[in-house]
Amino acid sequence: MRASIFCFAAVFVAVFANHLGFFVPDWLPSKIGADSVQSILAIIASSMLAVTTFSLTAMVGALVAATQNVTPRAGRLLMADKTTHNVLSTFLGAFLFSLVGLIALGAGAYNQQGRTVLFAATIIMITIIVGTLLRWIEHLSTFGRITDTTDRVEDAATKAIRQRRQIPYLGGVMRQRDLDLATAAMLGTPVNVTQYGYVQHVDVGLLDRLCKQTRAEVDIFCLPGSYVGPNQPVAVVTTAGISSDMQAEFARAFEIDDVRAFDQDPRFGLCVLTEIASRALSPAVNDPGTAIDVIGRHLRILAIWAEPQPTPDEPLSHRVRVPDLEINDLFDDAFRPIARDGAALVEIQLRLQKALVALARIGEERYRANAIRHSREAIVRASKTGMIESDLALIEAAAKAVDRAQALT
Repeated sequence: MRASIFCFAAVFVAVFANHLGFFVPDWLPSKIGADSVQSILAIIASSMLAVTTFSLTAMVGALVAATQNVTPRAGRLLMADKTTHNVLSTFLGAFLFSLVGLIALGAGAYNQQGRTVLFAATIIMITIIVGTLLRWIEHLSTFGRITDTTDRVEDAATKAIRQRRQIPYLGGVMRQRDLDLATAAMLGTPVNVTQYGYVQHVDVGLLDRLCKQTRAEVDIFCLPGSYVGPNQPVAVVTTAGISSDMQAEFARAFEIDDVRAFDQDPRFGLCVLTEIASRALSPAVNDPGTAIDVIGRHLRILAIWAEPQPTPDEPLSHRVRVPDLEINDLFDDAFRPIARDGAALVEIQLRLQKALVALARIGEERYRANAIRHSREAIVRASKTGMIESDLALIEAAAKAVDRAQALT
């Protein structure tokens, strides 16, 4: 979209320069040398094609580096980079502007006033190109690096978890915890999707409109991030006997795709960060520092979930009931793979225990319980790796701090 808009604007200026020429006084073209615009446009046309090709190569190289060195799941965040989109749009638009301008000049389409307008637009275009090049040079110094990619994943996870804190049930209300899928299916009509994949998005607004039409309520059983298929109901409508067409309408509210998305799925951001740490801990990479960095990022993200509850937005619908996000799952996504892959590294185990101490002191009993659970599991894993006794003693001493941790006032 950015490239299309920029290119359209550039072509519009080049084509309609003559129509804008009535603003130019008759004496101005002779003063500013508007006839030199053809040579300037030729330079821009030849250079912008090369710069655009180079920029595309740099973008693809950054994506390949992130896939190989970080995790393929982070590729979408790099592809959505606004700076890259703006740079490529600017370079492509400048190329088309100069190309169309050269064609129009060769066809003799401009009078003296039109040449002056084209000359002024060319000067503005050069200024934009120079500013974009400087920004692009700075951006390429970090784009696609491990730290840059990890920052993007943390930002996406933080945004998703803050959004879930503000809208805790995706716009609906909480589903009662003791309601299981089998019981709900006996009392209502199951909603089945038609394909295998991950739930990416749940349209609570659409579900609310359908509930009002059928005078029903909906219990959702598959949150975004769940892997579903035609044999697994994603929700249950509390009215029995609704038509198959209406069931299909309810199923349309669940967007299914082959991969997970960050927007409504806070757990996915934690999983991607953990993948980065696991790859860093592999023997081929052997980069414990990145895994330690990820543990710190997990600590910051999980601490957000324990912040004082903000005033939640008014639910979009009281007819749509959604399960709560389980803190146990967040801890498992964040720490279990790192504790497994870094079981033999004392520096990883110590940093993990320190992060669990901090989480245990947050003040919520469920945080303390999960911190103690993962602390003890990490010790068991470390003890089975053949670690020397002095290192294991250090880890056990750090784990005792988790057991003793109390909320700090």
